[in-house]
Amino acid sequence: MGEMTGLERCNAVLEGNTPDRVPVVPQTFMFAAETAGYTIGDINNNGKKMAESHRISQEKFGYDGCVIDIDDASLAEACGSKVNFSNPEEPALVDESEPLVNDLREVPDLKLPDPYKDGRLPAWLETTNRLVDMVGDHVFVMGRADQGPFDLLSLIRGTSNLMMELITEDPQVIWNALDWCRKANSVFAKAQKDAGAHATSIGDALAGPNLINPEMYRQFAWEHEVNLCNEVQDYGIPWSLHICGDTNPIIEDMVNTGAKILEVDWQVDMKRASEIAGDKCVLMGNIDPSYPLVHGTPQEVEQKAKEIIEATSGKNLFLSSGCAMGRKTPPKNMKAMVAAAKKYSRLV
Repeated sequence: MGEMTGLERCNAVLEGNTPDRVPVVPQTFMFAAETAGYTIGDINNNGKKMAESHRISQEKFGYDGCVIDIDDASLAEACGSKVNFSNPEEPALVDESEPLVNDLREVPDLKLPDPYKDGRLPAWLETTNRLVDMVGDHVFVMGRADQGPFDLLSLIRGTSNLMMELITEDPQVIWNALDWCRKANSVFAKAQKDAGAHATSIGDALAGPNLINPEMYRQFAWEHEVNLCNEVQDYGIPWSLHICGDTNPIIEDMVNTGAKILEVDWQVDMKRASEIAGDKCVLMGNIDPSYPLVHGTPQEVEQKAKEIIEATSGKNLFLSSGCAMGRKTPPKNMKAMVAAAKKYSRLV
C-alpha cells in the first residue's frame, strides 16, 4: 500500500477500509491560533485568519484533519443570545445571566438563524470554504456546526434554569423547544456541507453524565440527536457527536444515534467503547488535553497514543485529543502524537 494523504486515510476509515496508518485529527482551534501567532480575539470573526491558522498548523505538524471551531457561543449568538468577548485570549461565552428566553414556550417562535447572515456563523463557513480551497484535496476538513440541541437550549434559556425545568416543566414543552434547537443546528450543519466540509459535528456536552444522569439524557437529548443525525447524514455528509466528560454510561446510546463519528473525551474507556461501537462508527479521541498534552512530556503523549491504538486495535479510529487542545500545548507534544500514529499503527 502506498502512502495515503490525510483525506484518503480519514475517508478509508469512514468507509470501513484499512488505511496505511491511523489518521490523526486533533481538535486544534486554540492551538492552531497560537501556532499562527493569533489570539482567539484576532480570529473569532475573521474567516481568512481562522483558515490561515489551521493551514499553518496542519502544514507544520502534518496531522490528517482539521476541526473548524472557535467557541461554544456562536450558534446561540446567531439565535440572539448575548455573548461575552471580554478576554481576547479565550473563547467567547454566552451571558447566561440574561437568557434569550424567559419561558421555554417562547423558543419555537424564535426566528431560525441564517448561517449566511447571522452573528459569526458566516465567518465559520468562510473558514471552511477557504480551508477546503487551500488544503481540502489532501486534508480532511470537519466543519463543526457548534452546539447540539440540548446545549443550544441550555445556552439560550440559561443552564441553571433549564436544569430546574427538566423536573418541573411539561415534557412536551421541553420537546418542542429542543426540536426548534435541532432545526437551528441542522441549517448550520447543512451549510457546512455546502461550504465544502468533508464532515460536520456538534457538541452536546451539557447532555452528558457530568451534568444530567443517563436516564435524563435518554428522555430529553437522545431523540433530538438521532433526528439531527438522520437529517444531516441524509443530506450527504458524515455527522459527528461530541459529548464531553465521562460518557461511559451512555456510550452505547451515543453509538445508537447513528453518528458516523463519536468524539470521546479522555475519561472514556477506549477498549470498551471500541467493543461497543464495533464497525458502526469511528471513535475520535482521546488523549487528555491537559495531561499529558499540555503538562506532560512527549514520551507520555506517545505512551497514551500507543495505549489508545492498542485498545482499539487501530480500527475505526481517528487518533485525537479528548476535547479541544489548549493553546499552550507544547509543539513537541503535538509532534509526539503524530509520530506515535505512524509508529504504532504498524504494531496492530
